[in-house]
Amino acid sequence: MFDQLLKPMHALLIASSLLLGLSGCDLIQQKLGIEAPAVKAARLDAEGQAVGSACRQSGRAIEDCYSIYSWLSKASIYQGWRDMDAYMRENKLETVEPQLPPPQPPGTRKKKPAVAEEPASEATTEQKAAPKQ
Repeated sequence: MFDQLLKPMHALLIASSLLLGLSGCDLIQQKLGIEAPAVKAARLDAEGQAVGSACRQSGRAIEDCYSIYSWLSKASIYQGWRDMDAYMRENKLETVEPQLPPPQPPGTRKKKPAVAEEPASEATTEQKAAPKQ
């Protein structure tokens, strides 16, 4: 009789521990920075629409936006660009000229500014020519 009670309790204990472990998956994913595919797709779509809107408002060609923001979906960039175009036409808004240069596409390196250094041979001759005190 005691064995008959242990089997259902054992199964209940296993099931409850599995459910408790699986309920923490969201917390673990959040701590590790893992994003669900549907959430990531929605975030990238919203970013693409925002980029497309900003490109249209600044008067940048849509092809330039595609090349600069190549990691975003072309469809979402176009959707944002088209929505902003309709909004600007309705409200008779002019384009806003960007004050900063466009960002570098990913994978390109920034050029380091050339630093004018004095050649070592000139520095040693000046030090030798200076009178010692």
